[in-house]
Amino acid sequence: MADTAARPTTARAPRIRVLLVDDHQVVRRGLRTFLEVQDDIEVVGEAADGETGVAHAEELRPDVILMDIKMPGTDGIDALRRLRELANPARVLIVTSFTEQRTVVPALRAGAAGYVYKDIDPDALAGAIRSVHAGHVLLQPEVAGALLAQEEQAPAGSRGGTLTEREREVLGLIADGRSNREIARALVLSEKTVKTHVSNILMKLDLADRTQAALWAVRHGLTDS
Repeated sequence: MADTAARPTTARAPRIRVLLVDDHQVVRRGLRTFLEVQDDIEVVGEAADGETGVAHAEELRPDVILMDIKMPGTDGIDALRRLRELANPARVLIVTSFTEQRTVVPALRAGAAGYVYKDIDPDALAGAIRSVHAGHVLLQPEVAGALLAQEEQAPAGSRGGTLTEREREVLGLIADGRSNREIARALVLSEKTVKTHVSNILMKLDLADRTQAALWAVRHGLTDS
């Protein structure tokens, strides 16, 4: 007699949907080949320039976009600005061969969640994708320093007085690289409440994203790291 007992099923976590935007086909092919063997990552599309990348981002709604900076036509920085104007929720990770601060800093100020170099170890790249998807900001120390130097023209602390004590705690944890989920656990709050605090922080400080919020917090001493 056949065994009719129900077999246990294992729920599979949703995979991270990734869009590749790079004008070099060889680079896109290499990235796709590696990422497609990751159990938790799915490449949903490719684009050879920023304009097409923005269109694909609106159509495919990826979780993470791997974006080159230097591309013909609409480059990565212009594409980032377009995505911000469209309020596209994708997290953008810059993948570049350029190490100059004058190239990377504008991309971060335009809304990128971080950057890596094209010679990055494949496993480290997968880790970077997971990290920005979780809400972290990836900044190299030298670039963070350059961004902070550019913020020196703002009146020191002039807007910080509008923050509540809880908002200052959340801001400090953002600067420590914590995701909303990690902040919620640390402060014993719901993720929805943390998202509300983050939105209020950005509004009160007139900042565009978590990257700028983290830099503001570092500059004003709201982090222990």
